[in-house]
Amino acid sequence: MTTWDERYRTGTYPQRPDPHPVLERYLPTFPPGRALDIATGTGRNALPVAAAGYRVDAVDQSRAGLQIARENARAAGVEGDIEWLQADLESFAYPASTYDVITISFYRPVDRLPDIIEALADGGCLFIQHHLRTTDDVDGGPSGDRYRFASNELLRAGLGLTVLHYDERTTTTDGTTAATAQLVARKTQGGRQSYPDISE
Repeated sequence: MTTWDERYRTGTYPQRPDPHPVLERYLPTFPPGRALDIATGTGRNALPVAAAGYRVDAVDQSRAGLQIARENARAAGVEGDIEWLQADLESFAYPASTYDVITISFYRPVDRLPDIIEALADGGCLFIQHHLRTTDDVDGGPSGDRYRFASNELLRAGLGLTVLHYDERTTTTDGTTAATAQLVARKTQGGRQSYPDISE
């Protein structure tokens, strides 16, 4: 089995992936403060979040991925705004009520999602994107269904939060077709709330 270190070293995983357009649209509406990027990889989310003014903790288990991410951050001028953490994501200790923003791309944290939500400060926002199980002909993402979300699984996991955006779709980017879900949610409760005006 190919390890993530090998994927990063050989360039089989994008070295400078772009953040998802949904994150880019909602990021200006998130509360200011401290951010956590889980499974940061080569810095897909950590770099734009840091560029938006956040102090970012970026955690990943791959030493090679973190090295590339550091180089990307240096080139983007945000190296001083990111703390790089190498850790096993299955056992990582998420500090309670700490982060104003948490981002996750292409990591399925179902068993740890309650701990991740607990790590959000009141009013904090969560962005998750990940691959879906699908009958469509796709070539992006895990080869089997074990590490993919089922339809609406991510939505149901976020229902303890105020869901600001959710979609499931199949898209083709740079010749790769993938089925993904995107969730943006806020740690707030109550029947009357403020909602960002987002242009689609």
